Amino acid sequence: MSYRIAVIGTGYVGLVTGTCLADVGNDVLCIDVDPEKVALLQRGEVPIYEPGLDHVLERNVREKRIRFSLDLAEAVATCELLMFCLPTPPGKDGQADLEMVMTTAVRVAQLLNELDITEPRIVINKSTVPVGTAARVASIFAEYAPTRRVDVVSNPEFLREGFAVDDFMKPDRVVVGTSSQYAAEVLRDVYEPFVQTGAPILVFDEKSAEVTKYAANAFLAVKISFMNDLSEYCEHVGADIEKIRLGIGTDGRIGKRFLFSGIGYGGSCFPKDVKAIIHAANEVGSPLEIVEATKHVNDRQVRRFIDRILRRFDGMMRGRVVALWGLSFKPNTDDVREAPALVIVNALLEAGATVQVYDPEAIETARRILGNRVTYCETSYDALAGADALVIATEWNEFRKPDMLRMKSLLIRPLIFDGRNMYEPEDMAADGFEYHSVGRASVPPQEL
Repeated sequence: MSYRIAVIGTGYVGLVTGTCLADVGNDVLCIDVDPEKVALLQRGEVPIYEPGLDHVLERNVREKRIRFSLDLAEAVATCELLMFCLPTPPGKDGQADLEMVMTTAVRVAQLLNELDITEPRIVINKSTVPVGTAARVASIFAEYAPTRRVDVVSNPEFLREGFAVDDFMKPDRVVVGTSSQYAAEVLRDVYEPFVQTGAPILVFDEKSAEVTKYAANAFLAVKISFMNDLSEYCEHVGADIEKIRLGIGTDGRIGKRFLFSGIGYGGSCFPKDVKAIIHAANEVGSPLEIVEATKHVNDRQVRRFIDRILRRFDGMMRGRVVALWGLSFKPNTDDVREAPALVIVNALLEAGATVQVYDPEAIETARRILGNRVTYCETSYDALAGADALVIATEWNEFRKPDMLRMKSLLIRPLIFDGRNMYEPEDMAADGFEYHSVGRASVPPQEL
C-alpha cells in the first residue's frame, strides 16, 4: 500500500528520500523552513547537484506525488509517517548537535495535542545521531504528548553523494531500529519496493541501528586512511601504492572499494561522523583508538601534500600562480564541505600565491566560502593560463584524458601535483611533465 509520508528537512538526505519515496507511489509532503528553497522546489528545480535527481523530482512534481511546504502542522495532521531528515552538525568538541532534532520533536508533540490527533504516528529519524537519540526523542513524546500513540524509529541512511538516487532505489540493505512490531511492519512495507533484488531489511533495536550508521562510515574512513598512511611509506621505499591497491583489493576479505589513496576524505559525512563517534566513545570511557588514528592520518595527509607543493618552490610562493582542478570533496557533487581542495587553496593563498580554480559543478558553492580571493575559471584550460603549476584535487572524469600538449602550452612550467593519482608517472614522463602524485615515485625535472 502507499503511505502519506512527511519528510521534515529538504537538505541532501531529505530531498533524495522524499523524491524516491514519491517515485514508488507514496504521497510525500516535504517540509522546510526556508521559503526560497520551498518555492524553488515547488517549481521542480533542484538546489543541489546530484546526478539523476532532477529528472525524478520533475516527474513526481508533475504527477503530484510530492509537494513542498513550510507548514509543519499540515504534515502532522495528514501524514502517518514523519521522517526527520535534519542537520546534526558537529560542535567544537565533535559532538553531534541535536538541537534541531529535539526542537522539532517537541513541536511535533505539541501539534499532536493542538490538532487532537488520535491516529498513530511513526516518527522516523534518518538524521545521523549518536546512540540513545531515539530514546531521547521518545521521551519527548512521552512528556509532551503522553496520550498520543507515537512510535520512534531509527532508520539511518547510507547514501553516497553522486550516487544517492541509485543507492536509495537499490540499497545494499535497509536498517530499521525499533522496539515496536507495528512500526517494523510498516517500515518493511514502505521499503519493500526498493529491495526486489533481495537486499535485506534488517530490524534491530534502536541503539544498534544508531551505532550501525556511525560504524559504517568510520570503517570506510579507516580504509581510506590506511591507504593514505601506507602511501607515505611507499614514497619512502619506492613502491607504487596503485599496484598495492590492486594486489590487496582482489582479496575478497578486503574488497576493492575505498582503497584509493589521495589527499584525504571530506564531505558532510565522514569528517562529522568520525568526530562524533570519537566523542561519544570517549564520553563513556571506551575510546576508539583506531578511529582516532584515522582522523589523525586524514588531517595529516592533506597537510603533507601541501608541504610537497611548498617545498618544490622552496616556500617562495609570493608571485606564483597555481591552477587548481576540482573543488568539491569528490566528483559528481557540488558539495565542498570539508573538501581537501579548500584546505589546499587556503594554504596556497596564505603562502602568497594567486590561485585559479575550476570545477564542473562546485564553483558557486565554493564561491560562498572563498569569496573573491581566487579566480574562477569557465574551463579547466582557462585555469592553466600563466600558471606555475597545476594541482588536481578532485577526480572528475573530464580530467582523465586532457590534451597534454595544450596543457604544456598554457602552463609556465610543465609541473603537476596530482592529489588523486589520475595519470601514470611513465606517461607523464613521456609527455615531458614534472609529476608528483600520492604513494608513487615522482617524475622530477632532471628526468624530463
